[in-house]
Amino acid sequence: MPAFAPPTWTILVLFKLNWHLDPVALVITGAVAAGSGRYLLALATGRIRDRLSPHRKAGLQAAENYLTGHKGRSLLGLALFTLSPLPSAQLFEAAGLMDVPLLPVTTAFFAGRLVSYSLYIGATRIAERNLGSAFTASLTSPYGIAIQLVLILGVVMLARIDWVRILSPRDAATGHEPE
Repeated sequence: MPAFAPPTWTILVLFKLNWHLDPVALVITGAVAAGSGRYLLALATGRIRDRLSPHRKAGLQAAENYLTGHKGRSLLGLALFTLSPLPSAQLFEAAGLMDVPLLPVTTAFFAGRLVSYSLYIGATRIAERNLGSAFTASLTSPYGIAIQLVLILGVVMLARIDWVRILSPRDAATGHEPE
């Protein structure tokens, strides 16, 4: 269900406008729901990993080691989960497939959602006039649909790429592994 579902912020704004709920409680509830849902999605996707061939598992392990093996790349990865404009479902599916530590990723995502949902709820006066078109546009935008499809394909390709070969250190002069 994560692909092509309405963005959480539209649902939160809808709740705020229709039922005039407390904005702080709405933001916190929305961020907790989004974070826990993405965490569970990553756990479920991680179970698929057990059904992959040893070659694919080794490739995913190489990708995980590359991303988490350097502090700068790890921080960049956390920033991606915090501030990314990309659909988060596919990011969490990739995290589940690669078996990255989910607690830091989910915490970064939660913090980012607290900020973004606060901004959306704070802008409900503007959304009150344009909510219908924003909601419809989020579901029917050709760009949004294309991005969702490309990212779903990206998650599938993540397990098909030979990360061991791509990420293994090679001697620049000979192209062979160093001894």
